[in-house]
Amino acid sequence: MPLRNRVTPDGRIIAAAARGTMMGNRGILHDEHRRIVRTHKNIAWLICRLEFNGRRRAVMSPGTYTELFFLDEAVALAAGHRPCAECRRDCYRAFLDAAGAARAGELDRLLDRSRRAPRVNAALDSLPDGVFVVQHEDRHDELRLLWRGDLHRWTPAGYGDPVAATGTAEVITPELTVTALRHGYPVQVHPSAGGADVAVTI
Repeated sequence: MPLRNRVTPDGRIIAAAARGTMMGNRGILHDEHRRIVRTHKNIAWLICRLEFNGRRRAVMSPGTYTELFFLDEAVALAAGHRPCAECRRDCYRAFLDAAGAARAGELDRLLDRSRRAPRVNAALDSLPDGVFVVQHEDRHDELRLLWRGDLHRWTPAGYGDPVAATGTAEVITPELTVTALRHGYPVQVHPSAGGADVAVTI
């Protein structure tokens, strides 16, 4: 049975067998039985590489941070995470600049506030690529990625069922991150959203 360590675009932590392309960190969230007992431990929610400098970790080891996994960076950003300053230094600096923050502490405080803010509705043609939305007229309230003029349905294994992006939708991605995307942060998107010739891939 898979561990509960996969993150959805709206920030929930679920169990899913599909492998992610990026790892995340919100602090120690698990107990000695590798069960999730809290949603976060701190306000620095990070997006990390799966591999860095040959480091090896046993998932959900006692007393260490809980390894979380995302389909791609777009999912991680929607869930309220930001690039790690150690293993993704260039992406961190690009995100810091695009979000208009001076340093990590300020960025984390602003992002924490943005995660907690009420969600808003917006016209889809006013939003940048890489944002997650939900259209409530869709009876399943599916989480969808806005990418290259289409809305792509998210699953833990990849994207599918693209439909034209028209009308309005509730924005899942935190407002600060929407601003960073609008200012040109180059989000990395899983190839299933359009193939390697379309998506900015990992």
